[in-house]
Amino acid sequence: MENISKAYKTVKGEIKSEFIEQKSIFISNISHVESEDDANKFIEEISEKYKDATHNCTAFIINTNPLIKRYNDDGEPTGSAGLPMLSVLEKNDVKNIVAVVTRYFGGKLLGKGGLIRSYSKGVSECLNNKIIYKRPFFVVELIHSYNVLGQIENYLNENKIYIIDKDFTDKVKMNIYLSEESYDKTSEDLINLTSGEISIIKIKTEMLYSK
Repeated sequence: MENISKAYKTVKGEIKSEFIEQKSIFISNISHVESEDDANKFIEEISEKYKDATHNCTAFIINTNPLIKRYNDDGEPTGSAGLPMLSVLEKNDVKNIVAVVTRYFGGKLLGKGGLIRSYSKGVSECLNNKIIYKRPFFVVELIHSYNVLGQIENYLNENKIYIIDKDFTDKVKMNIYLSEESYDKTSEDLINLTSGEISIIKIKTEMLYSK
């Protein structure tokens, strides 16, 4: 399967939320992951952390072509936990993400409809205001003389372009991040700014968190 290098919605790091429904405690843990192996590892870690819980239900979506989608009801009635959790992930159009909703049974049966609502709520509330984009950025190397360094740094600062590192030898070498959308304009601006006394080289592409 091929990994997708286009902008997509996900979460940054790990997030957690909790609520009580009819005396049952629902604890949601959601994490950004890069592969199915990462998702399974996270599920194992959370399941071990809450190994005394009644259920640890799961769902994840991995950003490959085709998408990898998995869910598990972990003993809850079929279709009452993992699938509703997956549906919330799909509705929010998030990828490279894994959700584990842990339930400590409170002694009162919720029925299939109540379980569907509770497990959906667990994922939905945990995601609330936490969704962020991951976008492709070029790592670009700039090579230029010292006499244009100040102009270049001013331009990069004014345009909020992130400088990864600098190397000072006979010339200045600088690595920066540029989005795909800004690459052409920034390159043109830098060439004009330095009267062509600059070398601009795409090194590689990295996926970075972005609004």
